[in-house]
Amino acid sequence: MLPCGRALLLRPAGLLRPPPRPGAARRARCGPGERPAGRGAALPAGPDLRHFLRAAAPREAPFGPQPAPGSAPGAGRVYLETYGCQMNVSDAEIAWAILRKSGYARAEEPAEADVILLVTCSVREKAEQTIWNRLRQLKALKARRPRARAPLRIGILGCMAERLKEEILHREKLVDVVAGPDAYRDLPRLLALAESGQRAANVLLSLDETYADILPVQTSAGGTTAFVSIMRGCDNMCSYCIVPFTRGRERSRPVASILQEVRLLSQQGVKEVTLLGQNVNSFRDTSEVQFQSAAAPALSRGFSTVYRAKPGGLRFAHLLDQVSRIDPEMRIRFTSPHPKDFPDEVLQLIQERHNICKQLHLPAQSGSTRVLEAMRRGYTREAYLELVQHVREAIPGVSLSSDFIAGFCGETEDDHQQTVSLLREVRYNVGFLFAYSMRQKTRAYHRLQDDVPADVKKRRLEELIAVFREEAARANEALVGQSQLVLVEGPSKRSASELCGRNDGNIKVIFPDTETPDAGGCEAAARARPGDYVLVKVTSATSQSLRGVLLCRTSLSRAAACG
Repeated sequence: MLPCGRALLLRPAGLLRPPPRPGAARRARCGPGERPAGRGAALPAGPDLRHFLRAAAPREAPFGPQPAPGSAPGAGRVYLETYGCQMNVSDAEIAWAILRKSGYARAEEPAEADVILLVTCSVREKAEQTIWNRLRQLKALKARRPRARAPLRIGILGCMAERLKEEILHREKLVDVVAGPDAYRDLPRLLALAESGQRAANVLLSLDETYADILPVQTSAGGTTAFVSIMRGCDNMCSYCIVPFTRGRERSRPVASILQEVRLLSQQGVKEVTLLGQNVNSFRDTSEVQFQSAAAPALSRGFSTVYRAKPGGLRFAHLLDQVSRIDPEMRIRFTSPHPKDFPDEVLQLIQERHNICKQLHLPAQSGSTRVLEAMRRGYTREAYLELVQHVREAIPGVSLSSDFIAGFCGETEDDHQQTVSLLREVRYNVGFLFAYSMRQKTRAYHRLQDDVPADVKKRRLEELIAVFREEAARANEALVGQSQLVLVEGPSKRSASELCGRNDGNIKVIFPDTETPDAGGCEAAARARPGDYVLVKVTSATSQSLRGVLLCRTSLSRAAACG
């Protein structure tokens, strides 16, 4: 077994051997028992330390000069598939930016590709099984590839690569390249090794890698929304969570690099940016020396952490303030936060700025204090409900979303019913609910028993989903008759005669694709396009979406001025 993070290189015998020393060819001609001529002469000088250092360094010579960006020869065409959370979407864009700079072109379909990369998730067992199934499909694609073409190379990126690096390389010999979340800069080298018939991996976790100097290339050209990664890793060490082991410790990008990326997105016409991080509101930029002694902000009342307070650095409130000033017509969201990191200055900023969405993700995970303690969440049910009340007082009309786990270790029926009652009491607009899936390396794996039967988990999850949908439908029905500002995303998936978008609360809104006047009266009536803001009067609601009639096209600033 290799130590965690060690780069693994598997190569056929005979590759990358050092060059023969002077005289080696002459000695090779001697028969058995013979001695080379000139026995008394001095032996030729052997390799010194510099020779071995050169041999150990990454070698680019076998691969030739790097082709120009966008050209296929020498590098080939790459196809990216993304699974899991928004961070993986951002990772895919970072990986593509690195590969494009190294001369790779982009394939639109797997059959066109010379390289297929899967950006993977490891949070639940089902997510990993999806990847194994996909790899078997790609194995068949690999087998059908014409011999006239270079062999298809397949790579696994992201969290699953970090967690199962050796198994991925050895299991059924399906994968050529494995790269962890902090190793994307190494992708060109790893792929070059794979092109020469080797299998290679780099899953080294970093204490400082944030890809701050790499401007991601959006994988959906012409999109109206974009993700901007502001930090990586997590220090919370919740007992059920694999993220600290697959993505490492928390580290934040410099504020300046984030602002540069958001400005560029604004210039490209992006109308909504979501700031991303595993624990996004614990953002802490320590790159500016003058802020090293700043005090750590207070935690939400009744919340605690497993680590000491971290003084110094520019915090999330400062970043949110600066990002929201870049473009008054660009919406700002952020995810995923931890409930402990909501100081009043953040809540006040959200309430004051018209372009910061009045929507918060408050992951509860459970409604039982006993289970929350086993999860190491750092709060009680009572503290969580107090925070919810405080948020709703600070931001009137705020939309709330949350995460819940059904069937965690030791969860009793009473614990489950407490989660049901929390769903009813808070009445979330959006929810993400899953059955518990134990992950190796986590504290729960080492200290707790996964003792809730699978059928009980399934039944409890179904009950939670039913209650969530019932309460979300009630919350959304309260919007019927109101006008909602909607950012148009494109045609509805179910009807070509309808458009869809999302309101400030991140709820999907569907409305007819008809000509509509401009609210300012400066433009003729026209159909709304992706990237436009429109006012929609809500006529009906479900737990998942709103429907309405189109009133007019408008702008974010104009809608805010009209209240």
